[in-house]
Amino acid sequence: MREFGKFGPLIGAIDEGTSNVKFLVFAANTSEVLTYHQIILKRFSPREGWVEQDALEILSAVLECIEETIDNLRKLDIDPGDVVGIGITNQRETTIVWNSETGEPLYSAIVWLDVRTSKIIDDLKKSKGAHSINSVTQTSGLPLSTYFSSVKLKWLIQNVALVKEAISNGKCMAGTVDSWLIWNLTGGSRGGIHATDVTNASRTQLMSLRSLQWDKGLLRFFSIPEQILPKIKSSSEIYGYISTGSLLGTPIAGCLGDQQSALVGQNCLRFGQVKCTYGTGCFLLYNTGESIVHSQNGLLTTVAYKMGPDEPPVYALEGSVAIAGDTMQWLKHGLGIVNDISDTDVLAMDVADNEEGSVCFVPAFNGLYSPQWRKDARGIMCGISSKTRREHIVRAALEAVCQQTCAVAAAMAVDCAPLRQLLADGGMAQNVALMQMQADILGIPVIRPLMMESTALGVAIVAGRALRVWPASTPSPPSDTFLPSITNEEREIRRLRWEKALDKSLGWAQDDSNQPIEKQDEIDNAATALPSGLFFLGTALLVILADKLKV
Repeated sequence: MREFGKFGPLIGAIDEGTSNVKFLVFAANTSEVLTYHQIILKRFSPREGWVEQDALEILSAVLECIEETIDNLRKLDIDPGDVVGIGITNQRETTIVWNSETGEPLYSAIVWLDVRTSKIIDDLKKSKGAHSINSVTQTSGLPLSTYFSSVKLKWLIQNVALVKEAISNGKCMAGTVDSWLIWNLTGGSRGGIHATDVTNASRTQLMSLRSLQWDKGLLRFFSIPEQILPKIKSSSEIYGYISTGSLLGTPIAGCLGDQQSALVGQNCLRFGQVKCTYGTGCFLLYNTGESIVHSQNGLLTTVAYKMGPDEPPVYALEGSVAIAGDTMQWLKHGLGIVNDISDTDVLAMDVADNEEGSVCFVPAFNGLYSPQWRKDARGIMCGISSKTRREHIVRAALEAVCQQTCAVAAAMAVDCAPLRQLLADGGMAQNVALMQMQADILGIPVIRPLMMESTALGVAIVAGRALRVWPASTPSPPSDTFLPSITNEEREIRRLRWEKALDKSLGWAQDDSNQPIEKQDEIDNAATALPSGLFFLGTALLVILADKLKV
């Protein structure tokens, strides 16, 4: 048996999110992060509601992060040969199509936030009977929505000539970001493995929750050819071996969608445990064990993980909030009232909730996800007065995240059981004001681990277990606990105020998805840092509050 250095066997984790890519190296024996490298990813919005990324940029960022992190290991006098395997966790639903011979993407990656498929949803609802639509939800666990990969892939097949041609020539491959990375890392056009795991496949709306295979009825419903899709595997097994770079020959042994990976990383492996990841969006997962629970209250049914080819799947109920961390980005880039996102913590605590000038904000920039599922909603801000300052706007933005999370938690309480505590992670969870506000609004403890890389840790765990180098049980990491500090009456007043503003956000959207597609070079030149929908509300507010909200 191979002898390892002082940290023992190491596991690498590719954490490919909507906003950035990281590659981290964990010590399997202690769950300690030894080193990592991170690269920010661009997003661009060629039209209102369209959100895209460059698939080649994603791949390049992953390869660079791996090499930089391995170089860091050498500088720390740690043998890169101690890295015995890697796992991949990724933004879910984001859809990529590429040519199997050339390896070139056939279009930009369509990001999960994108709402261009709104008309496809409307057309399906008109052309398919209620029984068929209900069958889609029962089989896949997901409602008809612009969120999922199914309609993104349908749009690509209908609207992009290169995709149609590649399908007819038998040269088209399609998948979520994990599949794109696995295929490229294991050889690409020279024998790359076209695969995905059950958690990512469960977010395409094309997989049966029971069989864990592509469902022929769902494929017919969305008119998707099965031959372009990857093979579905468990979350914890060897997919293939890296074909290039410093980790040549290293096995890819784990794969999880980012939210499921955070669930594992937070050690939520028992029925009833709930975690919330505060990132670009905000995602609550409630572990329902081996039971498939269909929500009656606007939640999604999804696969939480499958710890090996012969292990049973574990399921979860999920509530997805579209806009969380992106709200903070909008305050900085859209309104220009924040110099640094880390400032929002202090700014929010500079004003009290009941102070004159308080504001209620609904950041429905591209519609609302769980539990409302209203694609016609758009952002709205209520309660602006002559006393309103930028601190009130910041506080309202943070409370918006908390109130949306609370609405999801309330739905989970009805479908399963009330939450006793919430485990929090993600970049936005570093904001102390947000965490305290969340505890106040939920009325339960919010527990935040001191080691914030829960998402990367989760996929490192499943990869390490596939390779039999990770301990069978992982203790919960040290954490901070935030306790509620307001009365039930105050909590109810804030909830009712939020719901009043929420009602006013509905019915604003207009659909322009039938307009012709620009040429790819025009799309690329239209690149912006944030979805253009984030500027819809910003423009109006800049006119109203230009003098008052200067930094």
